[in-house]
Amino acid sequence: MSIPSVKALPFVDLAHQQDLIRPEVMARIEKVLNHGQYILGPEIAELEKALADFVEVEHCISCSSGTDALLMAMMALGIGAGDEVITTPFTFFATGEMIELLGAQAVFADIDPKTYNIDPKQIEKLIGPKTKAIVPVSLYGQCADFKEISEIAARHKIEVIEDAAQSFGGEYFGKKSCALSRISCTSFFPAKPLGGYGDSGACFTTDADLAKALLEIRNHGQSKRYVHTRLGINGRMDTLQAAILLAKLEIFSGELDLRDQVAKKFSKILNEKLGEKIQLPFIKSHNRSAWAQFTIEVSNRTQVMERLTQLGIPTAVHYPVTLPRQPLFQKYFDKENAPHFPVAEKASERVMSLPMHPYLSEADMNRIADGLAAALRA
Repeated sequence: MSIPSVKALPFVDLAHQQDLIRPEVMARIEKVLNHGQYILGPEIAELEKALADFVEVEHCISCSSGTDALLMAMMALGIGAGDEVITTPFTFFATGEMIELLGAQAVFADIDPKTYNIDPKQIEKLIGPKTKAIVPVSLYGQCADFKEISEIAARHKIEVIEDAAQSFGGEYFGKKSCALSRISCTSFFPAKPLGGYGDSGACFTTDADLAKALLEIRNHGQSKRYVHTRLGINGRMDTLQAAILLAKLEIFSGELDLRDQVAKKFSKILNEKLGEKIQLPFIKSHNRSAWAQFTIEVSNRTQVMERLTQLGIPTAVHYPVTLPRQPLFQKYFDKENAPHFPVAEKASERVMSLPMHPYLSEADMNRIADGLAAALRA
């Protein structure tokens, strides 16, 4: 039986948000066009101060992407060939990619089955003489267990780098994500809780020496014009992206509150209509999620997603393949005795993200829940 065509819901409703802030966005863009400083214009410093104040740390160093933020942070800490960096197997490829790009080796620790963040209990046994850092990823908007992770790192005198690409705006025991380790990184990719209209990112630190290193690294290693004191990259944020982010930052705190309200209402509706047929997002009591994604677990994921697509309900999978199973990382594993990450591998086969944004209406939540119930019955 054919299914009638229906209007698809947006997965992330950036158009609605843009309508709310269009005058401010256009005014800020026009200001950049008028002064013409498209690289490191005054909006860069203005944004960096505003972001540092929001996170409540001393230094914010903006850059061209969340990926480059990770790269810059690792370079600033001197991570390189021969080093090992412990991270999660369940994350976007960039986390492991930047470790590999610097000639270091990613060492994976399995995840918590409820939060999907790295499990601190799996970390300490992996630390060895080559271990230089731990990179916890605050996945789906919820901060990892930084108290336990930081205690482990302190015992072994190694660094912690928060990969907060999805958690900017989230909180851990009342402290903002990106203020939970000596150096942290985030992304302002358009679909993030705070997203620009292109790629951009930032590093955060309370350490003045690290801040100086990051500033040099993002601009070809220059300590001043044409004086290159270290190896660097072209990692600068465009001034236009800074202008857009400044406009969005004005409504960001309100949007975080709306995300919380949407997530609670959505969870209630799904629980009432589906009960134990799905695993709902789990947020620890000391955490406030930024709700970058609203991710559930289902059986028969492929068939469920296909049915939802027919009903005009978009979905996404973050992430269908764990990092150790990516071809790049296979070189580290003996095929006959390859390490097994059972929690991450199970999650990769079952997770599915539903539409999530501050402006998701109750009617659309019910439409999604009803569609999901029909898909699961089918």
